[in-house]
Amino acid sequence: MAKISKKRKAAEEKVDAKKFYNLTDAVTLVKEVNTTKFDSSVDLHVRLGVDPRKADQAIRGTVTLPNGTGKSKSVLVLCNPDKEEAAKNAGADFVGLDDYIAKIKGGWTDVDVIIATPDVMAKLGQIGRILGPRNLMPNPKTGTVTTDVAGAVTDVKKGKISFRVDKYGIIHSTVGRVSFKPEQLAENIKEFVQTLERMKPSTAKGTYMRSVSVASTMSPGIKIDSKSI
Repeated sequence: MAKISKKRKAAEEKVDAKKFYNLTDAVTLVKEVNTTKFDSSVDLHVRLGVDPRKADQAIRGTVTLPNGTGKSKSVLVLCNPDKEEAAKNAGADFVGLDDYIAKIKGGWTDVDVIIATPDVMAKLGQIGRILGPRNLMPNPKTGTVTTDVAGAVTDVKKGKISFRVDKYGIIHSTVGRVSFKPEQLAENIKEFVQTLERMKPSTAKGTYMRSVSVASTMSPGIKIDSKSI
């Protein structure tokens, strides 16, 4: 069994594993129990009462966090020449088409988000097997297939993130950094959870928001009372 460090042990002693904290206390505590020396991410884990095997319950979407994630995302825009200037002016890190498709075929996927225009999607079929497993394939549901490439790039740079439920019915997402103020983390979590509430499928039975917890990198998880959000 791996030995628990003194810092980790001290952090676990501050968190009551059986308690459901209100949102304000939870975000304050997650900063206190952080044990890393770097500015670690703060991640939200939400277990939903859905069956991901059913198409109408496979929750997937986007949310723009009011305070961003604390990380600058690199964006690749795949488009024809008529859209390139708009993408570049909006702050896209990489812009092009055939050259980047060839690069991706060669194994390059060093980007966080790929945005594409509808008229080039047919060409992306040849790299779908590479992008799909990495959650990089552009999709209209997440706003990454659009004619408004400038607007899409701007949204991503401002803090728009995509999410999807896993096979266990859980959604995992970064909602900030430990350097954020407690109120900034709280605002981001509220926006994220309220977005999920609005997406509740009419066919979902029983309790929809089954559990909500927050944790920073390598810190213990803190349960949140969903009623406080």
